[in-house]
Amino acid sequence: MIQLTVNGVSHDLEVPPDTPLLWALRDTLGLTGTKYGCGVALCGACTVLRGDEPIRSCVEPVSGVEGASITTIEGLALTGSAPTGLDPVQTAWLEEDVPQCGYCQAGQILTAVALLRRYPSPTDEQIERAMTGVLCRCGTYHRVRRAVLRAAGLPTGRQADSPEARR
Repeated sequence: MIQLTVNGVSHDLEVPPDTPLLWALRDTLGLTGTKYGCGVALCGACTVLRGDEPIRSCVEPVSGVEGASITTIEGLALTGSAPTGLDPVQTAWLEEDVPQCGYCQAGQILTAVALLRRYPSPTDEQIERAMTGVLCRCGTYHRVRRAVLRAAGLPTGRQADSPEARR
């Protein structure tokens, strides 16, 4: 029996200790917001938070996070402070129109949350370093950067894809 706290709720799971956290979340707990991408911790689609640390759930065995507090994309809104109940990063994501296909978004958002918890006013270099680990097939990296800056309350600047810049 493995004891996990996910999104503030304690769970006793009857899974082998080497079960990847990703599959415990998706198959056992029904939390399908965390995505399977590469299976080898390279793409970041499976990112969840262990405390404030982003981890790749596809390679992290449940025994490695037993007793830890895990936050998935589903649980992030539960801690949100905005009137919508969303986390400020989720709100910024919507305001900057970041998602296209959406597959990487849970990993992107949770990575950004971890970054902002560590560096509330991140530099461009800190954003680049943190966000590089989550791949986006749609190439919305410029919008991701703007959303992180917006969530931090920093100026986003004029970007090449903005309507003003296209004129």
